[in-house]
Amino acid sequence: MNKNSFILLTGAAGFIGSYLLGYLNKQGYNKIIIVDDFTDEDKWFNLSNKKFITKVERDELFDWLRSADPKIESVYHLGARTDTTEFDYSIHQKLNVEYSKSIWNYCTEKNIPLVYASSAATYGNGEFGYKDNHDIVGELKPLNPYGVSKNEFDKWALQQTSQPPFWAGLKFFNVYGPNEYHKDRMASMIFHGYNQIKKTGKVKLFKSHKPEFRDGEQLRDFIYVEDVANVCYWLIENRVESGLYNLGTGKARPFKDLVTAIFTSLNREPQIEFIDMPEDIRDKYQYFTEADMNKLKEAGYNEKFFSLENGVQDYVKKYLLRNEYY
Repeated sequence: MNKNSFILLTGAAGFIGSYLLGYLNKQGYNKIIIVDDFTDEDKWFNLSNKKFITKVERDELFDWLRSADPKIESVYHLGARTDTTEFDYSIHQKLNVEYSKSIWNYCTEKNIPLVYASSAATYGNGEFGYKDNHDIVGELKPLNPYGVSKNEFDKWALQQTSQPPFWAGLKFFNVYGPNEYHKDRMASMIFHGYNQIKKTGKVKLFKSHKPEFRDGEQLRDFIYVEDVANVCYWLIENRVESGLYNLGTGKARPFKDLVTAIFTSLNREPQIEFIDMPEDIRDKYQYFTEADMNKLKEAGYNEKFFSLENGVQDYVKKYLLRNEYY
């Protein structure tokens, strides 16, 4: 990428978007057009000390692009409604499907490479596995409206004959790391666990409601946000084969290990209490996710991912203990 060209970044005040903004700044990219719903004051801190050229309200973006006509070299579309407990599908349809189609069409028309955020939520219960294989996208059965909307856009993207010169839809698994202070219920378990330890000295984890999983043994593929930013950047730099790519570490870990890593980072003995899972999410809860990472590796990405222990330690010691932002 040319450091004098413009980059468009949606979701720039959010968790992953603001981290990627800081990451791009560290690589020497400052001509960044940032897009978000900037009325949410809780997210403003995510933008502190970041460099960008202008900010545009999400709902005004396409009017602004028509009038300003900036020469954009690449687009990162990370803006979305990410609340998995929001069951009004029309909200997800508008922001995660229709808005994304407009971004895609703009990139196609202007010949701009695009990286966008899909999600591992598209895989549902994992009946078809966790391979980023285009053949299974039409069969996937996500468990919530958020996952449905992400899969609907993936399906639409794969059907398009008019495409950006390069595109990648990244199926993020369980991302954690700094700049998620604003996410409330939707923040990572590391964030919630750390705050529970501060208040009570212990962490509450959901009991298992499936006999094949013991309490605390529910498995997720947890990925540190630094690795996510690395991959986003690498894809635009290398423009490998277009398509959907998983983005996890490729190794599922139990929630119990994650909580133990938080306690270890604080030099404390683990204290875990198991509680009943809320009934409204019980039948929509994933007990196991693990990214099949072969496709990205075969495309040439060979950087090592943070281990869960190293990622949690970095997050806790550098950011949570100091109340710092990236």
